[in-house]
Amino acid sequence: MLQSGRHLNAGQPGRTATVAALNDLAHWRAQVFTRILQFVLVLGLLTALPSMVLNLSKGLWSVAVLDVAALSWLVAIWRFGGMSYKARVLNLLAVCFLFGVGLLVKIGPVSQIYLMAVPVLAALLLGLRAGLCGLAATSAALLLIGYQTDTFPDLAGLQVGRLLKWCIITLNYLFITAVLTLSCGVLLRRLASSLDELRATAVSLAEGQDALHALNAELRLTAAAVARLNDMVMIAEVASGAGEQRIIFVNQAFERRTGYRREEVLGRSLRLLQGPDTARGTLERIALAMGRSEAVRAELLNYTRGGEPYWVETELVPFADEGGNYTHWVAVERDISERKKSEDDIHRLAYFDVLTGLPNRRLLMDRIDKLLASAERGATISAVMHIGLDNFKYINEARGHAIGDALLKNAAIRLAQLTRKADTVARIGGDEFVVLLAHLGGDNAGAAHAALMVAEKVRHVIAQDFTIEGQSYASSASIGVTLMPPGGKGAQDLLREADIAMHRAKAGHQGVAFFEAAMQADVEQRLNLERELASAIETHQLSMHVQAQVDHAGRPIGAELLMRWQRPDGSWVPPSRFIPLAEESGQILHLGTWALRQACTAVLQLAQAGHPLPLSVNVSPNQFRQADFVEQVRAILSDSGAPAALLIFEVTEGLLIDNLDDTIARMRELAALGIRFSIDDFGTGYSSLAYLKKMPLYELKIDKSFIQDTPGDASVTAIVQSILAMARHLGLRVVAEGVETQEQANFLIDNDCHAMQGYLYARPAPLPALLAMLRATSAVTVE
Repeated sequence: MLQSGRHLNAGQPGRTATVAALNDLAHWRAQVFTRILQFVLVLGLLTALPSMVLNLSKGLWSVAVLDVAALSWLVAIWRFGGMSYKARVLNLLAVCFLFGVGLLVKIGPVSQIYLMAVPVLAALLLGLRAGLCGLAATSAALLLIGYQTDTFPDLAGLQVGRLLKWCIITLNYLFITAVLTLSCGVLLRRLASSLDELRATAVSLAEGQDALHALNAELRLTAAAVARLNDMVMIAEVASGAGEQRIIFVNQAFERRTGYRREEVLGRSLRLLQGPDTARGTLERIALAMGRSEAVRAELLNYTRGGEPYWVETELVPFADEGGNYTHWVAVERDISERKKSEDDIHRLAYFDVLTGLPNRRLLMDRIDKLLASAERGATISAVMHIGLDNFKYINEARGHAIGDALLKNAAIRLAQLTRKADTVARIGGDEFVVLLAHLGGDNAGAAHAALMVAEKVRHVIAQDFTIEGQSYASSASIGVTLMPPGGKGAQDLLREADIAMHRAKAGHQGVAFFEAAMQADVEQRLNLERELASAIETHQLSMHVQAQVDHAGRPIGAELLMRWQRPDGSWVPPSRFIPLAEESGQILHLGTWALRQACTAVLQLAQAGHPLPLSVNVSPNQFRQADFVEQVRAILSDSGAPAALLIFEVTEGLLIDNLDDTIARMRELAALGIRFSIDDFGTGYSSLAYLKKMPLYELKIDKSFIQDTPGDASVTAIVQSILAMARHLGLRVVAEGVETQEQANFLIDNDCHAMQGYLYARPAPLPALLAMLRATSAVTVE
């Protein structure tokens, strides 16, 4: 702005001088007077010399003197420029007047031409009033001097009086001189008026030029500011008819973001940056607003010169001229790509699974609601298919979460490729997927058949091995299906039904199961049982029973503590029902701690009764994996004072699947306290036997599923014999569970089994029953 001001002020003095010169008539007259004086001097010198020679030759010495005097006077006027303008003009007029009068006296009326110069020059140099005064003075001088010195012949031979003759001469002089004088005066007045108008015009032009300079400076500043804006700016001409708006300006931000140079886009359409994914609806809305010459704001997907998409928030504003006619469109665009990316990320986090990219539960629920609404209108049947991967837990725990995640991603890809565009594949957590099958048919039978066909395809593709990091992993799918009839059910109901059916398929190894009302009853019964179990723990309905373990002579050498639940009404809930429920609900942690305290109390009671006997207590994998489990055991032993050497922790082979090294390390810590370990249900779980050499084991317990078929089943018998032989080589004690017949007992005794446990010897009972058995055995031994 300062620079523009300097440019503006630099031209001000010159323009002021010019305007002053144009507006000053006196200045103009002074210049004219100077030129006339110069011409008179030059012409006077050129004509005076011949005239003086001629006059002297004729004896007209007075006329020669008059010439010399006139010239001398003119030179004096020219030389003395310090006099005022008016004084110099009056001197020039005086020279002309006196020279004319002198010639009139000496020569006659022919000299009136010199008198004529007086009023004409006065009007030209001093104004019309001075010219009229000069006209009056010269006319009077002509009449008086001519009358007094009448040497002029009669006019055209007319015989008139001398006075009348000079009156006629004077009138003719007056007429001609008046015409010239008035012409000069009027001309000068018109010139003055024109100069006044020119002055006003010049002032207006000067003011306009100043305003134009200021406006240009402002425009330069505005253009510089617009060019350096971070927002993109485009200006386009309003198209006539159906033509395209042509770009006439873009700023630097536009060039930087789009990759186009200014010269590449000038003259091209305002739609230059639109591409295949630019929303058609938004473009139509913009076109409609532009057709009505209305400002419009929108979000658009544009494309750079290199084809890169980016989002802008654009505002189009029409610009009208002074007549109200819209001539241009100004488009201001702000890059909102990062904001849109954040919005997409938030939307994806809210509605899509992070791992697989599939819709999550929230989006699935929304689509089920929409499908239910369309089903009610169109009376079509759809289906919800709940898919669980059967072996995923073991793969994830044995091989790590990275492999598990890769398997889930591969399963998601297979499911997505299997379904139609109208269907939805979602992951709702863990290894569970849901497939929403839309519009399968108009009747239940047809829809069920179509859903079953899809379910079988899903089972087939999931059953194919997954290759991850060069290794093959096998899996299978358990699928629950529920149909979506119009009306009556919500999204939550349908998902629950499909989940119930999936668990029924998984439990029964069916592969595919359709939801039935009986399944809902089972689930409700399970929920009721879970609530009952929580209440039973609080009201101490649970108790610990013991089952003796005997040697080949039938003498008790140990016992196992078993948890029992008797309701207040006297009915019993079998452990096969409430123990798995406690595992799944997490209540097993509380039960495990309680059982461990009960075991310590039982060990002390047996010792106080004189029958120190080792007791086995089951430890859940979830309980064992607690980070502070060793500290819990140490605290319970310290509080109770029970000897750790009389406690045997029974763990299942399933404990060994996850983090074997950590498990062994924890077992060694407990073994250092005196705790001994037993592998429960040996032979039914973990496929590798390598852990037997690494773990601080005390005994193996052969599962009753093997014992019940011995010695009649040769293959099972061989397995039991192999276990006993292996245990002997490893120095491990062996307990056989589920011994119910003497034949089974004889087989085990013959094969050197250390201990037996089963109904043949004792049923689980409260601790007093074991004490009675021990006392009876002691009495027999004494006898």
